[in-house]
Amino acid sequence: MVIGYWVRRVVVILPPPPEQRTPPKRKHLSADALYALLRLEFDKIADHRGRKCPISLTDALMSALGMFALKDPSLLAFEERRNDENMGNLFGIARVPSDTHMREILDLVEPQAIRPLFNAVFRQLQRGKALEPFVFHRGCYLLSLDGTGYFSSSAIHCDSCLEKVHRRTQETTYQHQMLAAVMIHPDHRAVIPFAPEPIVKQDGTRKNDCERNAAKRLLRQIRREHPHLKLIVVEDGLASNAPHIRELQSLNMHFILGAKPGDHDFLWDQVIAAWDAERVTTISGTEGDVYCELSFINGVPLNESNQAVRVNWLHYYEIGPDGEERTWTWVTDLKISRQNAHCLVKGGRCRWKIENETFNTLKNQGYHFEHNYGHGKKNLSVVFAMLMMSAFLVDQVQQLCCPLFKAVRKKLKSKRALWDNLRSHFRHFVFRSMRHLYEVILHDLAKQLPAPTRNTC
Repeated sequence: MVIGYWVRRVVVILPPPPEQRTPPKRKHLSADALYALLRLEFDKIADHRGRKCPISLTDALMSALGMFALKDPSLLAFEERRNDENMGNLFGIARVPSDTHMREILDLVEPQAIRPLFNAVFRQLQRGKALEPFVFHRGCYLLSLDGTGYFSSSAIHCDSCLEKVHRRTQETTYQHQMLAAVMIHPDHRAVIPFAPEPIVKQDGTRKNDCERNAAKRLLRQIRREHPHLKLIVVEDGLASNAPHIRELQSLNMHFILGAKPGDHDFLWDQVIAAWDAERVTTISGTEGDVYCELSFINGVPLNESNQAVRVNWLHYYEIGPDGEERTWTWVTDLKISRQNAHCLVKGGRCRWKIENETFNTLKNQGYHFEHNYGHGKKNLSVVFAMLMMSAFLVDQVQQLCCPLFKAVRKKLKSKRALWDNLRSHFRHFVFRSMRHLYEVILHDLAKQLPAPTRNTC
């Protein structure tokens, strides 16, 4: 008798070692998805040249965005080091313009045409529920506003430049500034920038623009673009005035605004009177080795001429272990109680994230924000600033939502090292996508890649 046997071959597929496991991605919030989304938004911008050209406006805009995504320090450096195969594979660019041609094309682009990019990314964040961790208080998000400069020259200028005449020398300095608005949270390092508002001379005027006027324009734009978004606006002491508070109230926005004693004598007189009448609530205690004292009172007039404008006063005082004393004071329209006072203090104090996590990052961590990529005769300087902020937005979304990006960032330990590796790999090897590029950096796989076959101008 013949006995036959069926032998089943079992193949066991082992997972890759931990050091070669790629973190999962969030489809619509990956760098590749966002760059594709921004390209679609660029396609909607009408070409001011009014005719079909060898290099499309979309390709010119995407090329500039790619330059800022790679953190190249100048247009010339970008021109010399770029890899056109990767510009096509990663950014969908058919032809990259030369540095001079890029400046000529982008100079006539209206900065307002770039605003929809930020809204498109914001919608993806909402769709992916990535904004849920940013909810701060009673369903509201913190929105920090502040201005900064990014161009200054005593020779180069355009019609929209701000002009500053020095008293002693009578020399004129020409400047470009912008007002930024970023969504922040005390517990998160990432920030979500909205489209910034340029602080430039407006068409047909000789008078300098100012941060207060820019704030009016910016906040109205944000409310039009996000009519149902619940916001708590956080600003410095320059904003704690009656006209600005009325503006915020008309836009249905809450506020936590800095209020220095020297700028609000009448308000402080009311607070002192309330203190004497024992109507001020005080909470004291220690947090670790820091002694802190929190005081507040609701419903006090902001100043003598605007007593109808009532605010809630919040004061925070702390002594560190080294004996250093620090104080902060705010006014807010949110009713303060023992239960929410510490939360509101955290909200007021994290206003500095717009300085530390936004302007400091742009100026000192490889973005070259204050470098003059090109001033142009009309809009070039502003357009470049907004495109750089768009690249910063994509990076912040990756920092918030992309485990792969965070793994690469952790491996390289600093953003400057990340950008250096990004540029070097981008130039010397061919990649299918941004995700592919990040994976190669994370797992040191560059030796397995082909070199680019072309690098044309």
